Amino acid sequence: MNTKSKIIKIDQSIQFLPQCTSFSVIGDPGCEGLGTSMMQVYANALEEASRDDFILIAGDLVPIGDARHYRTICDITNSLSEKDVYVLRGNHDTGAYCDSFGLMNYALIRPDFTIVVLDNAMRRFDPEGLELLGAVLSREDCNNVVISFHIPLPNNFIKNCVSQEEYEKLRKVYLPYKDKIKYFVCGHVHSRFEDLVDGIPFICTGGGGAMIEDVSQDIKASDIDYHIVRFQCKSGTLSHEIIDLGDRPYTREIKDSIAKEKLADTVKGELYAHLHYLTFAERAEKRGYDKIANLFYALAESEYRHARSFFSILNKTQPFAETGKSFIANEVFEYEKLYAIMQDYSKEQDLPLSRQAYRDAAAAEKIHADLLKEAVDLDNFERDTIYVCPVCGFVMTDEKERCPICGAPARVFKEYVAGRA
Repeated sequence: MNTKSKIIKIDQSIQFLPQCTSFSVIGDPGCEGLGTSMMQVYANALEEASRDDFILIAGDLVPIGDARHYRTICDITNSLSEKDVYVLRGNHDTGAYCDSFGLMNYALIRPDFTIVVLDNAMRRFDPEGLELLGAVLSREDCNNVVISFHIPLPNNFIKNCVSQEEYEKLRKVYLPYKDKIKYFVCGHVHSRFEDLVDGIPFICTGGGGAMIEDVSQDIKASDIDYHIVRFQCKSGTLSHEIIDLGDRPYTREIKDSIAKEKLADTVKGELYAHLHYLTFAERAEKRGYDKIANLFYALAESEYRHARSFFSILNKTQPFAETGKSFIANEVFEYEKLYAIMQDYSKEQDLPLSRQAYRDAAAAEKIHADLLKEAVDLDNFERDTIYVCPVCGFVMTDEKERCPICGAPARVFKEYVAGRA
C-alpha cells in the first residue's frame, strides 16, 4: 500500500523532473460521478499508466469541486497509482482545486521533453499561464514540448472548444517557437480524436472513466473504447500511442481470493433484493397501490445499481464492438446444455415448477442467441421493437396475440422501442 501521496501538489511553476522517458495521459475520470463502475475504469487506467515514469490527468477528476469529492479521488489515486501523478484543472474541477493540487499553470522540464500545463477550464487562457508558456519556450533546455489543457482548441471535429479569439492568444505566444512544439493534448470530450492545429498534432482524450459519447457521424461511441495515451521519448524523438484498456483489466480485488468471493456473493445478494423489490412493486401496482409500487420500483433500481457497482469490480470490460458477440456462447450453452440437463433432472426428481421454468427459459435463450448473432453487425441491426412476456420472459420481435410459450395475452407484453427510455 502506498504511504506517500502520489499526487504531486504543485507549489512552483517550473518543476525539473528526474530521469524519465515516458508518461501517460488519462482524460476525464470523474466528471459524471465517482461511482464504482466509473472508478473501475479509472483504476484500470491508473494500473496501465503506472507502467510509465509518471502520469498526467487531463482534467475533470470530479463531478463537482468540493473537498469531499477531491478527497475521494485523491484517496483512490494514491492507493492505486504506482507513479507520480500530475493533474490539470477541468471545468468540473472548481472550488477547492488549489487546496488539493496547487498551482493551475506549471511546466515539467527534463532534457528530453517538456510539458506545459495551462489552465483553460473557464474557456480562456490565464495571462499568467501564457506568460509562463512564453518563458518556458524561450529556454534553451526546452525541447519536445507538449502543451496540455482541458478544453479543446478549434478543430475539424467538434465545436465544443475555446473561441478562436482565445486560441489566437495562445498562438501568439507559441508561434515564434512553433518548431519546438510536438503536441497539443486536452481532455473534456468523452471520446478520442486526433487532428492537426497549425500543423501540430492535437490529441483529445477523454477515455479515463466518463461514459464514452458520440463526437460526430464519423466518430461514434461504438468506435472508441476506454483508453489512455502513452508518450515515449526515444533517441530524442517524442511519439505517442493509444492504449485501449479492454485487454488490460483492473485486477487488484480479483487477485484477493476472499474479496473476490465476497464480491460475487454481494452481487447475488443485491440482485436477489432487486428481484424481490421488483416483484412486490408489480404486485402493488396491480392492486392499485401506485405510490407503494413506485417506492419499490425505485428501491429495485437502487439495488440493481448496487449490484452493478460490485459487478464492475469483477467484470472484464471488453471493447464495445466485441462485447455483444461475447454473450452468444453463453446463451447457446444455456439452452443447448445447461437448461436441458436441468429439465431432465427436474423430471427425474418430480420437480414440475423447476422443469417448467428451465423449459421456458431455454426457449427464450435460443431467441436471445439468434438476436445477438444479428446484433454483431452493429450498424446494420434493423430490429427497433422487441416484446418481452413478463410472465415467462419469452422474447418476440413481432406482435402476437398470446405468448407462444406460456399463453399470456399480448396486452401484458413489455414493449421495448429503440430510442425510447
